[in-house]
Amino acid sequence: MNNYFVILAAGKSKRFHRNLAKQFFNYKNKDIIDHSVEKSLNSKLFKKILIVTNNLNYLKKKNYARSIIIIKGGKERSDSSLIALKYLKKYKPKNVFIHDAARPNFSLKLLKDLFRNLKQNKAVVPIVSSKDSIKYKIKDQIFNLNKNNSLLTQTPQAFRFKELYSLAINEKNKISDEATLFINKNIKIKFIPGENKNNKITYLNDIDTSKTYFGIGFDIHKLTKDKKLYLGGVKIPFHSGLKGHSDGDVILHAIIDAILGATKKKDIGTYFPNTKKFRNIRSPKMLKPIIDDLYKLNFSINNLDINLICERPKVSKYRDKIMKSISKLTSLNKNQINLKGKTVEKLGLIGKEKAIACEVIISITKYD
Repeated sequence: MNNYFVILAAGKSKRFHRNLAKQFFNYKNKDIIDHSVEKSLNSKLFKKILIVTNNLNYLKKKNYARSIIIIKGGKERSDSSLIALKYLKKYKPKNVFIHDAARPNFSLKLLKDLFRNLKQNKAVVPIVSSKDSIKYKIKDQIFNLNKNNSLLTQTPQAFRFKELYSLAINEKNKISDEATLFINKNIKIKFIPGENKNNKITYLNDIDTSKTYFGIGFDIHKLTKDKKLYLGGVKIPFHSGLKGHSDGDVILHAIIDAILGATKKKDIGTYFPNTKKFRNIRSPKMLKPIIDDLYKLNFSINNLDINLICERPKVSKYRDKIMKSISKLTSLNKNQINLKGKTVEKLGLIGKEKAIACEVIISITKYD
């Protein structure tokens, strides 16, 4: 296994962020560059992994595996690539993969496809088709290009080391990728399907900067025979209703508290205290302003997981009606809502059918 993986990470990323190079930006809980490092390690295809960077101090503080080498890069991408090839020459590699650190979303499958095709070819490059119409400008004239004949190349790109080194060492011009060296000399490249998710991060808004939060809500009310029972906004035929300042709907109350918990906005009592104004208020009217505020702040609800805790009524009998009601009140699809019925094996007030409780876990995401 005489394969080597080169990660080019020397760029300053001026179009991305004023103070931070994109390869060191946190993305999916780790630096962008570390996605490429981990995938190349996990593939078990490479003898050494070479990182070319102009931020040696930052990377050398990381606890990388021994098979990872960190060297200083050049001013331009093509400079860093040539530096890497010159450094690797002493190892006499058979194959070398060149990858841009700004592409963290490639898959292990793509690595293996590149390696398999390299056995019969000198150069293997992943490509995708353009989703957009493409124009080409020559002086003052604009021409349409057939996007079906236009190839968008990606990295990693895989090569026989000797051929790539020979072309790179004699190239005088700056190049945007290693495939260009082969194309300029009319040397055959094996193009294979790339991956649409393997996009190059160039601008800050190329990254989904959404954040996900979780909240827990809980509510419990005693049952009383002088009230109607409401659960999830649905009137349920039962011998008793839930005692409370409002209609006592434990499901909607728990949902409200879960939302408030996820958004760090205290609790339901803060917004609906036990005052005359809110006496006997229906819970859907309490939920509506909480939901409206959530969506105005660019949050979306990913899912609701609900445990209704009671001996009776049986949740299975009313599950569809309750979920349909919650779906309407929250503008959620029913497949984003799960309602489970739990008993307490006849224990305590709930077991004696003197109370009903509910707990809710919510996941919400905030978008910029």
